[in-house]
Amino acid sequence: MATTISKDGLLPAQLITNQISELADWRGQLLARLRELIHEAAPDITEEWKWGTAGYSQKGNVVAAGAFKDHIKLNFFKGASLEDPQSLFNAGLEAKATRAIDFSEGSEIQEAALKDLIRAAVAHNMAGSKK
Repeated sequence: MATTISKDGLLPAQLITNQISELADWRGQLLARLRELIHEAAPDITEEWKWGTAGYSQKGNVVAAGAFKDHIKLNFFKGASLEDPQSLFNAGLEAKATRAIDFSEGSEIQEAALKDLIRAAVAHNMAGSKK
């Protein structure tokens, strides 16, 4: 895990935990599950706090998880370069580099496919790909 300390004196992991706790509805539960899946898929990934939300990196940015009023966005920084055989990406499809998955209340997580996508994103970074 990252050892960078925020201006509040908190580690990124604590800031993420705080964000999840503050969302006392389905969004907090979903963020917690997505966090677990990210770590299961990529045990060496680093948690960071960027742009006021959870970020995950391994040899570069991999994915960020953001909470919005009516959805949770899982944004893959180099998603446009990844194969998505299960068609998980449903947002940001026109962006040059990124792709995202928006989850609404009650959305089902295709856990195995999501973990495969996370592993592919990490592998892309580890290979040193710039796209």
